[in-house]
Amino acid sequence: MAGWKVQSSGAGRTNGRIEGRTSRAVRRLLDVVIALAALAFAAPVLAAAALAIRVKMGRPVLFRHARAGRDGEPFELLKLRTMRPLRAGETAPDHDGARITPLGRFLRSTSIDELPSLVNVVRGDMAVVGPRPLPVRYVERYTDRQRRRLAVRPGITGWAQINGRNAIGWDARLELDAWYVDHRSLALDVRILARTVPVVVRRSGISGAGHATMTQLPARRE
Repeated sequence: MAGWKVQSSGAGRTNGRIEGRTSRAVRRLLDVVIALAALAFAAPVLAAAALAIRVKMGRPVLFRHARAGRDGEPFELLKLRTMRPLRAGETAPDHDGARITPLGRFLRSTSIDELPSLVNVVRGDMAVVGPRPLPVRYVERYTDRQRRRLAVRPGITGWAQINGRNAIGWDARLELDAWYVDHRSLALDVRILARTVPVVVRRSGISGAGHATMTQLPARRE
């Protein structure tokens, strides 16, 4: 995968400033505490959802996919499986609508499918707040501005998620991610977390217009 890795502009650098070691340590501690608390609180829901997937859809229960983390480093994202396997002649994401099961649609609409990603936070692959992790193949398609999103750990929720989620276009979504990196602070993270709750409750922005999921990021024009 050499060739696509993004070179870091400096550890913890946002908005032209270098985030202090103490600030980074506090942020990481809060991420771990919040993720562990959320996992403990959601354990019964997660167990019930996993059992339902096993009964209704079979194995595997978890969906694992390579995503780009901080500085473009790949990691394995964990989510609950919501789709049946591809059949002959099908491709993703064109046939995603047909592949999402009724149970999967419910898990997506309630964001329950995202709960295993809290394990990624504990591992250090992700943060609680940050740009959503996207497929590794998208890294080479970003503009220089859009690569700003790779300067921090990806998150469970983020600025783009409370401002349209998957219902907005790629340019707007990636610009929101870059804006977040440029203005990142603990106060902004608290604001995002507070606004995430009503977004999840309203089940807004789950998919793009006319699509069961988000459309693919188009290749960058030279």
